Amino acid sequence: MSSIDFFYEDVGKTDIDSSLLVKHIKSLIKGENKKVGEISVIFCSDDYLLRINEEYLNHNYYTDIITFDYCENSFISGDLFISMDRIADNARKFSSTLNKELYRVVFHGLLHLAGYKDKTPEEQALMRLKEDYYLKGIDFDKKNV
Repeated sequence: MSSIDFFYEDVGKTDIDSSLLVKHIKSLIKGENKKVGEISVIFCSDDYLLRINEEYLNHNYYTDIITFDYCENSFISGDLFISMDRIADNARKFSSTLNKELYRVVFHGLLHLAGYKDKTPEEQALMRLKEDYYLKGIDFDKKNV
């Protein structure tokens, strides 16, 4: 069985079109020759994600995403905890839109689940290329992408 579910912790519901995001999540997973498993996307605040970062990773800093990997075989499964505060700040910092930055971060988490790393400069460059590749398939001029 497969599902992609969205949750909100310590933030209000976003105006993003969740059915469209699901379509793009499935497209990325298919593009990586994987199958959709059980995926939870949890939108949260900086403080909520900081507590997770401290409790599970022993890191005391803000981040835009924490990904918990539950993949088995070729099935992509996991929890993507995403700070909406970081998304908004990054969108401003990189002169992007909120939706485009949100998609980038979701794709980043999915690529981790697909096996990509980002510890070295080479891994980071490949991750960015993959993110950009999948972002190019989306028309961000549409309302609520």
